[in-house]
Parts: sequence; C-alpha cells; structure tokens
Amino acid sequence: MIDFNNPTFVADPYEQLKELREFGKPVWHEGMQIFLAARHSDANDVFRNKSLGRIFIDKKPDFEWETFNWLHSDSILDSEPPKHTRLRSLVAKAFNRNKIEGMRPAVERITKQLLDVIEEKVKSGETFDLIADYAEPLPVKIIADLLGFPESQSIVKMYEVNPSEQYQMEAKKAAAEFAEYVRSLAEHRKKNPGQDLITDLAMVEENGEKLNSHELVATCVLLLNAGHEASVNAFGNGMVAALERPDQAELLRKNSRAITGTALEEFMRFDAPLHLFERTATVDTELGGVKIEKGQKIAALIGSANRDSAVFEHADEMDLTRDPNPHIGFGAGIHFCLGAPLARLEMSVSLPALWEKYPNMQLAGNPVRRPTFVLRGYESVSISA
Repeated sequence: MIDFNNPTFVADPYEQLKELREFGKPVWHEGMQIFLAARHSDANDVFRNKSLGRIFIDKKPDFEWETFNWLHSDSILDSEPPKHTRLRSLVAKAFNRNKIEGMRPAVERITKQLLDVIEEKVKSGETFDLIADYAEPLPVKIIADLLGFPESQSIVKMYEVNPSEQYQMEAKKAAAEFAEYVRSLAEHRKKNPGQDLITDLAMVEENGEKLNSHELVATCVLLLNAGHEASVNAFGNGMVAALERPDQAELLRKNSRAITGTALEEFMRFDAPLHLFERTATVDTELGGVKIEKGQKIAALIGSANRDSAVFEHADEMDLTRDPNPHIGFGAGIHFCLGAPLARLEMSVSLPALWEKYPNMQLAGNPVRRPTFVLRGYESVSISA
C-alpha cells in the first residue's frame, strides 16, 4: 500500500494513484486506518455525502492545545450542519463576490509592485524565484490587505500526514499568536469600523445570528492559511508543469490573457495543490460499493480524482485550453471552497501579467519540491527571463 511519506511517491504520486483507481472502489489503507477514494466519482461523493462529516478531535493535553483546538472546531472547514450552515451563511454574506471583485485594483497594484522588484533582479542579470518573489507574497499581501493580518505559515503544517513534533510546536505557537492578534483587532473594529473584511465579519448578522469571538478569529485564520496555500501551490505547480512542456508554454507566451480562464482551472486540475481531504462516517454508510462503518474515515484523493481518465480525456496530459474541466480542486458540495473566487481573481491577474512581462522566461535549474504530499507545492523555482 502507498506510503504517503515516501520521497519517491511525494516527488511523483500519479502512477501509484492511478493503480489505486484501478481497484474501481475505495481502498482500505491499513497503516492509516482510512479508506482512500481515488476515483473522481468516489472522491466527489466524499465531499457531498451527508453521512460523512468533518469531525475534528481535540489535541491533548487541552491546556497546551486549547487555542489550536477551538480554531478548528469553530471554523467552517471542520464544522458540519447545522453549525456549518450558520457559519457559511454568515461568512458568505461578508466575503461575497462584490467584496472579492472590489479587490481587483489591489490585486493589480500588488502584482505590479512584485513585478517591479523582479525587474530589478532581471536587469542586473539575476534569476528570480517564482515562489519567493511572486507566487508566495502575492496572496499573502492580498489577504493581509483584506484582513490587516500578519503572515505565518506554521499553522498549516498541522495538515500534513504525521506532522513532526517541531511542526506541532510551531503550529501551536502560531495559533495562539494569530488568535490574540485577530481578537484584539476585531474588538477595535467593532468600535472603529473600517472597510476591511474583519469589520464586515464583526458586523455581519442574519436572522439575529452573529459570529462569536472564536468563530470570527477561526474564520480569519482559515482565510489566511487556506487562501494562501491554495494560491501559491496552484500557481507554482501549474507554472512548472507548463514550463516543462514547450507546447503549453508557447500557448501562454503567445496568448496568455486569452487563455487565462481555462489555464488557471488546468493549473488546479493537473497537479493539485491539495491532495487529501478527510471525512468520518457519522452513521454506517455505503460509498462506491464499499461499506464504511460509523467512526471510520475516508479521504478524497483530490489529485488522483483530477487525473481520472473516466472523466478527463488525456487525463495525464496538461491542456491549458481544456474545457469543460470538472476538477474538484476547490472541493464540492457544502465544502466547496469559499475562497475559490479570490484564488481565481489572483491567478487571472498575476498569470497574464507575468507572461506579458517575460514572454521568454524558462526554468533555470531544477525546481525544489516541498517534501509533503497533502499540501503539494514547490519550495523554490528559479526562473531566467
């Protein structure tokens, strides 16, 4: 059975994921004590099946993990109806399409600022790092602009398979710092409203319901981490794949703005930024011909689902003009990503802007991949322009 921590698998998981799909149903992983839904139909059902829940189990001891625990238990991602319905409704009211589209000028401004800094390197004959100089700071700056929030990646490390003790300590520290910062900021905004999302979240109300302090903080932390990770990894993974394929790079070189809409969806599909989404059976459930007993877990293997030849023609080939493209990179059902419109906005601005500035860019050396499977991306990608 697959070892999700094996460096060879992490480097290129797709052949082994294909073998999982060939079983034709979810497969039990004895080591992880979880069913793996590798086919598109099964993974999609994992998101949509109402008998499956996101059940967050508090980390112990409580006194050490208190903040980290409620940041998850009070977030949309780890909640189920009716709590999830209430939270999502309130957050969606504040984090709506008008709010997101209103950020386009900020996205364009920040994109230009980053390209100006990159241009200084290029003028002096240096390479630039696609991740550190562009893909990474863009969503961080945009979400910071939206929230007025400090940047940190430590808390996302807890989403890995078997995170190390050091990772756990960093996540715990980050959780406490994040929570206190946002709590104090939200209290300030209640008395001194601004134009930012924290103000909107603090003020939003529906049917007499409002977000409590923990829920507001948990929502802000989720937006920062989930929005940041998905955008960075989708952009980096997609760009590397395109630059490694001359025909796809040529499409972007000649017509990036015209194909941006389909290209960013293919970035999400071809080498998914998030590979595993775990749920737990709240009652005995059947999915894909397999019985999942109450309390057992099943994971949607998103990257595998997005390579399913039963759904995608030439599934293992990148096609930046692919349409339709029913990938599940943003989830599905009630867990469809609230931040998807923002991620799409960011990439729709940053992708053509980069190619129009540097149409002849290419990889300068081998990209360095992060040694993780669940959150799949690159640590650095050196580019010569």
